[in-house]
Amino acid sequence: MLGAHVSSRGGVAAAPERGAELRATAIQLFTKTPNQWREPSLADEHVGRFKDAIARHRLETVVAHDSYLINLASPDPVLRARSIESFTRELERSRALGLRAVVSHPGNYMDDRDAGLARNARGYAECLAAVGGDLEVWIEGTAGSGTALGARFEDLRALRDALPPDVRKRVGFCLDTAHLHAVGYDLAHIERVWEEFDRVVGFELLKCLHLNDSRAAAGSRVDRHEWIAEGRIGAEPFRRIMRDPALASVVKIIETPKRDDPLRHDRRMLRRLRAYARGNVRRPVTV
Repeated sequence: MLGAHVSSRGGVAAAPERGAELRATAIQLFTKTPNQWREPSLADEHVGRFKDAIARHRLETVVAHDSYLINLASPDPVLRARSIESFTRELERSRALGLRAVVSHPGNYMDDRDAGLARNARGYAECLAAVGGDLEVWIEGTAGSGTALGARFEDLRALRDALPPDVRKRVGFCLDTAHLHAVGYDLAHIERVWEEFDRVVGFELLKCLHLNDSRAAAGSRVDRHEWIAEGRIGAEPFRRIMRDPALASVVKIIETPKRDDPLRHDRRMLRRLRAYARGNVRRPVTV
């Protein structure tokens, strides 16, 4: 299950075709414009076309990423209410489309960390309770800048543990290699990172990996994605990820820079990762 975050420009039904152009078996998409509050409704026709395209292109896993504006941890009651409404609508659209999960960044606490974490957990619980079914939420570890929650594994565990049992079972986690690097987890010894995650959270709850190199220094708390093997992380952690049998069932999505030619660069990165999985260790060609 390897693929990329693909554009849904032209409507969500166009996204699976972009995944097919990459020979992807998994894709991530936005179901709405991520930096606007406007909440679109999906016509039955568009939902049908989307599901037909998923089946036609044999995509195994499709997930959404939530809006950049949502902040379920906010102490501002207006922003928090708007965030709950927006995240609920995101879950509704994703359920209608038949997606497996919504990847969600924890919020920014702004005032008190513990209070913000409690607000964030209550927000997830309320939204999941409002939208039933099998759709999951995969909470993504953050780079930890400012007052962002979710940088450390302990935060992720606390968010899930604070949920009522009936919705907790629908919550897993997504880790981003660039975020782990920014927080200070040592990806040069990546097996130790997985061991710590297993000890703190539980390895069975790792559902997705965002595979991105980083332009930022380790421990900088700065989130700057770079092409795989061309940033500060380097190739070796990605080779180990792609060859690790324990990660075989974990969805792997690239969010590397698209720059002047999204299709070309996404194809290049996925070819590189597939080569790592096959044991090809040729030096990457930069552009």
